[in-house]
Amino acid sequence: MAGQISSCTVLSSAVCRQPGTVVESLRGSTPAPPVCRKVRRRGGCTVVAAVNEGGEEKAARKKGLFSFVTDNDSSRGAIQLPNTPAQDGNLGQMISSIEGKGRDYGSYVRAGEFRWFVRETGPAKSNKGTVIFLHGAPTQSYSYRVVLTQMAKAGYHCYAPDWLGFGFSEKPQPDYDFSYTEDAYHEEFDKLLTRLKIESPFFLVTQGFVVGSYGLTWALKNPSRVSKLVALNTPLTTSTPLPGIFQQLRFPLVGEFTCQNAILPQRFVEAGSPYVLEIDDADVYRLPYLDSSDPGFSLLAATRKAALKDMMTQIAQGFSSTNWKVPTMVAWGESDKHLPKSEAENFVKTNPDIIKSVMLAGAGHLPQEDWPEKVVEALNRFF
Repeated sequence: MAGQISSCTVLSSAVCRQPGTVVESLRGSTPAPPVCRKVRRRGGCTVVAAVNEGGEEKAARKKGLFSFVTDNDSSRGAIQLPNTPAQDGNLGQMISSIEGKGRDYGSYVRAGEFRWFVRETGPAKSNKGTVIFLHGAPTQSYSYRVVLTQMAKAGYHCYAPDWLGFGFSEKPQPDYDFSYTEDAYHEEFDKLLTRLKIESPFFLVTQGFVVGSYGLTWALKNPSRVSKLVALNTPLTTSTPLPGIFQQLRFPLVGEFTCQNAILPQRFVEAGSPYVLEIDDADVYRLPYLDSSDPGFSLLAATRKAALKDMMTQIAQGFSSTNWKVPTMVAWGESDKHLPKSEAENFVKTNPDIIKSVMLAGAGHLPQEDWPEKVVEALNRFF
């Protein structure tokens, strides 16, 4: 049940030290100190959160330059192959075993020249209205799966597309087929709205870096088409810190190497959250990057083509303007490790009559992934 801590849960060979925690021995060739982890159950699923125990855990995990690739619960089982892979499986077989995951409520829609993967829930003729959910880089619309289900039950007609180059949508070749710029994304998003026959105005919810920010800049250009706007843990000010992964992607050669790490999206989600992904969910975030090099190069192009300084200035000035009259809510996961809470607090101060905020305790950078029930509650109240 949301927010409750289980009395005792044992992971692997673990010893329970106190209610609500487990002690898990790190895997490896040498003994390591135990790691305390919080466990929260939500909708029948166990959600595990790492608890910082000073420098001991960090020292125990520091085994090499690239240990970050495999050094997490959900990655270990997915990418470590047995000594005899010819007998017990290989990368192709692993991809085959997970390729059907993660397409909940989704179908392919061709808009203009490109094919989008779009999730849809709720009644098409909803009296409550239509909600568009937009994800950020380097994730996908899968993060909204629980929110989509619950908002549909509340009577809303919901769409959550994977941006071009992300998730299960088409990955056009950078520069030749698609420029991956802000203007290009806006243009293709308009075509998708037309193809889906979405009537304006509608509710718009956006979250995350780069393409998530494009949701905000699209709203600034089309205020009459948005009835209410919600920003979930999205860069909002000119002082926004840029996570290391995006800094690496913008460096020549380093970016080309980094973008082909299939664990990148999963590690980004977990790095911004107090929780560890379930293995089945981690599989979905990894799948596009395991299946092809195209998602990595799409992410690389989108990150490098993003005029971050100009975009953040546009957002900061646009929403603080007296011309911005669309009711807006910032719903912020307080445990976000990528963006500080001050982002939301300072943003609201620039236009307090129009922009309101709600803090989501216990949720991280992707509140829709970490604690979707709290996101749904905030949306229902605001809408």
